[in-house]
Amino acid sequence: MKLASIALCILALSLCPGPAVAAEGEDGALAVFFREHLDEGFRLQPSSATDLGDHRFDDQLDDVSAAGRARAVEQTRRAVEELPRKVDYKKLTRAGQIDYEILEQSLKASLWSSENFDPYVTDPRSYSGLICGSVFSLLTQSTLPHETNVRNAIARIRQVAKVVAAARVSLKNPPRVYLETAIQQNQGAIHFYEEEVFGLAGKTSQGAALKAAAGELVPVLREYQKFLEKDLLPRANGEWRIGREKFYRKFELETDAGITEDQNYADAQVEFDRVRNDMHVMARQVWSRYFPGKPLPVDDAEGRRETIRAVMGKIALEHGKPQTLVRDARATVANIKRFITDAGILRLPDPDRCRVIEMPEFQRGNSIAYMASPPPLDTNAVGHYAISPPPQSWDAAKVRSFLEEYNRHMLQILTIHEAYPGHYVQMEYANRNPSLIRKVLSSGVFVEGWAVYTEQTMIDQGYGGGDPALRLNQLKFYLRAVANKLLDHRMHCEGMTDEQAMDLLVNQAFQSEGEARLKVIRSKQSSVQLSTYFTGRMAHYRLRQQIQREQGDSFNLARYHEAVLANGSIPVKYLPELVRQNLRLPRK
Repeated sequence: MKLASIALCILALSLCPGPAVAAEGEDGALAVFFREHLDEGFRLQPSSATDLGDHRFDDQLDDVSAAGRARAVEQTRRAVEELPRKVDYKKLTRAGQIDYEILEQSLKASLWSSENFDPYVTDPRSYSGLICGSVFSLLTQSTLPHETNVRNAIARIRQVAKVVAAARVSLKNPPRVYLETAIQQNQGAIHFYEEEVFGLAGKTSQGAALKAAAGELVPVLREYQKFLEKDLLPRANGEWRIGREKFYRKFELETDAGITEDQNYADAQVEFDRVRNDMHVMARQVWSRYFPGKPLPVDDAEGRRETIRAVMGKIALEHGKPQTLVRDARATVANIKRFITDAGILRLPDPDRCRVIEMPEFQRGNSIAYMASPPPLDTNAVGHYAISPPPQSWDAAKVRSFLEEYNRHMLQILTIHEAYPGHYVQMEYANRNPSLIRKVLSSGVFVEGWAVYTEQTMIDQGYGGGDPALRLNQLKFYLRAVANKLLDHRMHCEGMTDEQAMDLLVNQAFQSEGEARLKVIRSKQSSVQLSTYFTGRMAHYRLRQQIQREQGDSFNLARYHEAVLANGSIPVKYLPELVRQNLRLPRK
């Protein structure tokens, strides 16, 4: 899920009915502050308006030239200075104070990031979303009339050449690992405009204009491909490690979780050993099922790893075919949703607006799946749970390894995480929140943490009927989240090598070699984001334990979950206060 910066997220209060519009006193002043910044932010970066469901700027594209980027940074800088002058924090209601703090933190994080990183200079992937994603979203998520969406798509396609020109001017010496993914994505972009865009547009009276616009753009993208491969790649020697000082500061600003990086890293080290122990206990119990008559390996560190790896290897053989991967994922949905309702996990959104799709080629990189949630301002739009099949260029061994990693058990855990009751369900709840800030300034820690939390919760409550293969895959998937944290910290703060990273992921966290290599690449292409899964899961899990202990026999799981989700995707440090407050109110 894309997390927009504050400059992109300030939305029209007129589009958010109810209390946000009618706010009085200092809460009203906060609303006025938003209005004053709204249109400027959307004019500067209109693609984010589209992503959030505001379609007033659908025929425009962001100015990503150096001057355009400077204007966006300056808007954020002014907002940081003006917020405390225009809004008196002490006079706000408590709900208003929380919104103020979320806004202030987001502004400061955005400004710090712009002062310390310039992805439009160092990361060619920054342009990929505008080149293709800005058109793809119009044709797949916008609820405007079809011909309007096609017309806006054509208008944007005609502006993509300016984005490419800005990229060629701005990009200097990116890290090679960034550029290699961008090269792959641009190949997907060429294919998108040669074929896919016409299928998405379908039957339209503007077919000739669409074909002409795409036809003019494809040669531009082919020249850009040559630039990336022949010109930029030989000089792509930038540093991807951000270093300990920046990593710690970034963790503090972007997670806003009320925990230090040192404590978070220490927690992960303890949890890594605990989860591996749970996996060994589970694998030992089913050893004889998979290896009848064969002695259990020795109960020492190496023997425990051998036991887990052998059992997981047998379970991994239970998988589908590459051409049916999306269909197999889609087939998991009905049973998962039925269990959520029958087991009282929570109330599911109605109507269901989640669609399972094959991930477009231009969006593929180093993740198998993503959830593009329904935008908060387009209340009838759908969301996409996208699955990426193995690339056709892979040999048989790579494909087999991929399918074994995402076997039929792991696909169920993936669907729980990405859709039900994970990202899709959580974001539908978030979109109902009346607070404008909470609708759009999503905390990645909350979002990813909730998704990881639901994986164990579903199995704990009986999903899968106690199938040990499903439980082992859930533990492996969670161990991956813990390993993400360790990898993130060690790669950027401790100089971890690729060989050490592969040892952590393959030999200690039981990932396939192919999956591990993609994760190593991802760790180089991001910082702090891989920490959000573990940080958020621990916050959600610990709060659940505390409140369940406090309420005793009166604890109701669905009621608790709905009290958590009712607050929007807020920084997790606010959850203890707000969840307890919600639980004192009648269930809505």
